[in-house]
Amino acid sequence: MVQLCSTIASARLLCRCRGKVPRVSVLVGEGRGESLRRLQTSSYRRTVMPAWVIDKYGNNEVLRFTKNANFPVINYPNEVIVKVHAAALNPLDVSMRGGYGSAAFRMTRDPLNIKQTGSEFPLILGRDVSGVIMECGLNVTYYKPGDEVWAAIPPWKQGSLAEFVVLSGNEVSHKPKTMDHLQAAAVPYVAATAWSALVTTGGLNKDNCSKKRILIIGASGGVGTFALQMVKAWGAHVTAVCSQNAEGLVRGLGADHVVDYTAGPPEDQLKALDKFDLILDNVGGDTEKWALDLLRSWSGAKYITMVTPFLRNMDALGIADGMMRTGVTMTTKVFKHLCRGTHYRWGFFVPSGRALDEVAEMVDAGQIRPIVEHQFSFAQVPQAFQQLERGHARGKTVVNVLQGGPQ
Repeated sequence: MVQLCSTIASARLLCRCRGKVPRVSVLVGEGRGESLRRLQTSSYRRTVMPAWVIDKYGNNEVLRFTKNANFPVINYPNEVIVKVHAAALNPLDVSMRGGYGSAAFRMTRDPLNIKQTGSEFPLILGRDVSGVIMECGLNVTYYKPGDEVWAAIPPWKQGSLAEFVVLSGNEVSHKPKTMDHLQAAAVPYVAATAWSALVTTGGLNKDNCSKKRILIIGASGGVGTFALQMVKAWGAHVTAVCSQNAEGLVRGLGADHVVDYTAGPPEDQLKALDKFDLILDNVGGDTEKWALDLLRSWSGAKYITMVTPFLRNMDALGIADGMMRTGVTMTTKVFKHLCRGTHYRWGFFVPSGRALDEVAEMVDAGQIRPIVEHQFSFAQVPQAFQQLERGHARGKTVVNVLQGGPQ
């Protein structure tokens, strides 16, 4: 057995310099006359891959292309490795590049605080992925190599701006048949976020949404455009707040009424309308001061904001103090508005392959379409970040990973 292990180790060592791990087959028997069993390692595979990484937090200059990023490895039997065909950027990627959420994400990656500070580097960004499954863990039965899938990647995991990514099997979903990979990459993160906010937190579904009055503040962004399409498909009446130059987009997605915030204070225009059953706020800030007055009192109406201090508190104060302040803030606001007959909630991104299964059915039924504003090659990832940082996006910024990186 010692000689066997030595043979395997030698074979691996000879190929490692070429970035590959060999397939090694051996016959093992426990004694004379015993039947022999064949054992083999995994097939030839690379140990490195091309990716865009950051080695520290900062501005766009920290982005670095490498051909030697660590190849993802299946560590748990429910994981899959996906070959990335297309990725998409979200405002979260720009924030994470600058260090946003680093305290919470570091705790999620290393809950026992065993690793040193900075162990997350080199870090790969990108929360959206569409691609093809290359390898499955032992417990994965719903997918097989070659399946086309899409997924929203949790922010504490390595992202999709790479040739391959490893994910849990319950985070991925079969890609809609009516979309190509570039279109599909524009959907998962905003879909999972909107689903978590409206369905999990807001309690909406296709059976109870009909004729509900819903207000979406920031309706022309990624989460806003998806949420608008989803609740319209379920029969809701939607009022959208956006700028005048985005009115055509949101009306084209089905908005029943559009409020132009550049034409005057939106609260003054909205007070003239009937009150709402649910408000989805993608803007935050001063909107909390007036938006809750637009809800129907004592009817179960909810205000859900996607702009929360949760991660910023932990970045500024540390995990324990940050969570304590967050808890106090949330509890105070919930009880304050509950006394007025309305419900105050925070919305969060939650990865969910099951939610994406539902979304894929809606996409294939023609109820939801992707909104892609800009498309970049894999070599143009820094330009893609610059485009996203300009703000006021009218759709997603998508990266074609198959369209090679820098030479």
